[in-house]
Amino acid sequence: MNKLMQFLRESYTEMTDNVSWLSFKEAQDSSILVLVASVVFALVIGLVDLGFNEALTFFYNAY
Repeated sequence: MNKLMQFLRESYTEMTDNVSWLSFKEAQDSSILVLVASVVFALVIGLVDLGFNEALTFFYNAY
């Protein structure tokens, strides 16, 4: 039990003193960047999928 308490104390100290946390503004900016990148990536993948779908539909309907 003593080792568990020591581990918890050391973990708390590590999280409060040694970890550098983002500010709210930095976290917000990073989140917005991830959101925009995800939307752009989804649109690109969607357009590629639509293109393949149209190409295969044209190919299969030609015969």
